Amino acid sequence: MRIPEIRQNLSALMLLGILGLVGQPAAALAQSGSEHVIEAPAGAVEGVVEGGIASFKGIPYAAAPQGDLRWQPPQQAPQWDGVRDATEFGPSCYQPTVPGAANSIYHDDVGTMSEDCLSLNIWAPEDASDAPVFVWIHGGALVSGSSRFDMYNGSRMAAQGAVVVSINYRLGVLGFLAHPELSAESADGISGNYGLMDQIAALRWIEDNIAAFGGDPENVTIAGESAGALSVMWLMTSPDARGLFDKAIMQSAYMVSSPALKEEQNGHPSAESMGEWLQGELEADDLAALRAMEPGALVNRATRAGFLTWSTVDGKLIPHQIAETFDRGEQADVPLLAGFNSGEIRSLRRLLPPAPGTKKSYECKIRELYGDLAEEFLAIYPSDNIDESMLATTRDALYGWTAERLTRKQTALGESAYLYLFDHGYPEADKAGLHAFHAAEIPYVFGTIHDTTPNWPSIPRTTAERALSDAMLQYWLTFARDGAPVASGQVDWPAYGKDGAFILFDQTPQAGTNLLGPRYALIEEVVCRRRAAGDQPWHWNVGVLSPPIPAKVEGC
Repeated sequence: MRIPEIRQNLSALMLLGILGLVGQPAAALAQSGSEHVIEAPAGAVEGVVEGGIASFKGIPYAAAPQGDLRWQPPQQAPQWDGVRDATEFGPSCYQPTVPGAANSIYHDDVGTMSEDCLSLNIWAPEDASDAPVFVWIHGGALVSGSSRFDMYNGSRMAAQGAVVVSINYRLGVLGFLAHPELSAESADGISGNYGLMDQIAALRWIEDNIAAFGGDPENVTIAGESAGALSVMWLMTSPDARGLFDKAIMQSAYMVSSPALKEEQNGHPSAESMGEWLQGELEADDLAALRAMEPGALVNRATRAGFLTWSTVDGKLIPHQIAETFDRGEQADVPLLAGFNSGEIRSLRRLLPPAPGTKKSYECKIRELYGDLAEEFLAIYPSDNIDESMLATTRDALYGWTAERLTRKQTALGESAYLYLFDHGYPEADKAGLHAFHAAEIPYVFGTIHDTTPNWPSIPRTTAERALSDAMLQYWLTFARDGAPVASGQVDWPAYGKDGAFILFDQTPQAGTNLLGPRYALIEEVVCRRRAAGDQPWHWNVGVLSPPIPAKVEGC
């Protein structure tokens, strides 16, 4: 991918970026609250207790990354005097204004934006002691989103005995810009990945402070959806995050390739060269000029210029591509839970290219691009329903393959791993053609099924929907507590193991085996060849959007 071609993928990535814009105020477990003060090592904070759940919002875990601290690793937050008010969410990190976002099912108001956004929120049982800690990293393609969205409200999970934490982290150009001048400033000679550094800083804050809120710093689960799940994968591969968490949950993760810091690799221009290109597009003389730009203008101009947000393989914070680290067995050796949704791409159709007009043209294009793998591809993704085949192709390549690869590799490492497929639909979503769409599982996990965004397909107020939500919340919570997902009165969730076991979430949870079948082997073969060739990325460039698949090589 050359730098001018970045613009071609902008609309697709910006659609993923919208995914952070979710949530409406969740119903409190009680209508009235009382003040609650905690003396933590970082300082005293005052929150609110409602229905036996204490909440603390907007607690800074790092200093404001502004001025000379823009594009620097997060610094320790200044100590505050007295008792800090923690009853309101902190500002969201700067993110672009997305054209047409108000019409999206994911859209909501992010509130005030600021570079002083590195804060976290905590929900805990009022009498918590050594409770499991569940840390949520929001999605949004690393360009949008916020911990303030009440679809992520932790009250219901806290009511089941967990301490729930949600975090903000730097986004977009402010969180992930690499540049030679920034690398020169670094003692490690690296740049980019500032948002990932923020996440690590938040985990360190949790390690030092969460016991004061009743959490067990030796029992921390990191969890996220979409780009939040991508972040969890990076944290699993980063040496700097080792020991800061004990379990990992990845909902709709995508194990895509990322640019290297200084060299063109895997079809990506180097991250530093993209930073230099952006500097030219913004007509900034030097790094000082970039740091002097007003943050909102910088974010929006960078987005309009076509800057895409990627993590950077810098050799230190991120030593290798995610796929390579998991192949090496060098990822964090912790229990893992991962899965995806059957309708991921139904709400992400801008990731798809235009469909061929006929069965013949579809088959000809696949044979042209997939070569010796074409007949296998067409047997799995046939031409009799081109739209469904294209939806499945991109879903499997981005999300299905990733989820199963994570569970396979973690099982090979000797750790417990649990796989799921969310295939639950309900009338309003199905009527809109959004059966089990991307992020549809989130309100079921948090118990916020009636607190979604204005444009979200309305979930029925029935005992069946609440029962499914209660079951999923219990599975997630018990995994965070014990490393094995269990829900009262529900089917046993077996580890992936040699049988490739998984749980299907439809109207009720159901157990199965061999989720992807031959689809996994096909996608693994394609990615293996691309990795060996070294000149093709792997993401949503599949099916009729694929470049010609490289020839078979030894080891693939």
